[in-house]
Amino acid sequence: MSVKIIAVIGAGTVGRSIACAAARGGYRTMLEDVSPERLEQSVAWIKEALNARVLSHEVAPSIRDAGLPLISAVRNMEDAIRDADLIIEAVTDELEMKLELFTLFDKFARPGAILASSSRVFAIGEMTDVTTSQERCIGMRFRNFEPGGKLIELVKTSLTSDETVATCREVVRRMGKKAVLVDESAITITTRDTRATEKPVPYCKT
Repeated sequence: MSVKIIAVIGAGTVGRSIACAAARGGYRTMLEDVSPERLEQSVAWIKEALNARVLSHEVAPSIRDAGLPLISAVRNMEDAIRDADLIIEAVTDELEMKLELFTLFDKFARPGAILASSSRVFAIGEMTDVTTSQERCIGMRFRNFEPGGKLIELVKTSLTSDETVATCREVVRRMGKKAVLVDESAITITTRDTRATEKPVPYCKT
């Protein structure tokens, strides 16, 4: 599967970093958030981040100049995901919110779209069992929220297809990062046992 359009749902700390990496990788990037102020701040942050990478000689000016026009700030979730090949949710770690989002993704995303979560608190299978396309669901956990963070964990369930994993590996490569494949069965018990005492990361403050 070829990815051309990436939708990032949630323009908080993680969402804006994902959108920055996606645009840098040459993907048309739809960054969605319910807050217009947060969207505006995130787009400004992305511009500053890419400019800083150019000044530090970590990104070529041509990559920045090509990437910035690829970013669109969107207020409506359905509009953001309608044509996306890969949808990455990066909202607050509240399970009910994520279940609602994946239900909407399943309903409004185009056929064949990959559905991903950046959450480091909830198991991907726990969030995506509301969908009818679990073979196209995967976790994409950014180990470092800044644009320079190099490692992304791809978390697969027993239902995640090899094609989904391969497609996300290519996305990670084009983002200039390194993919590490993780089997959710090896981490689910730990995640669920510690969730009650672990303080969620406020990805998108409301």
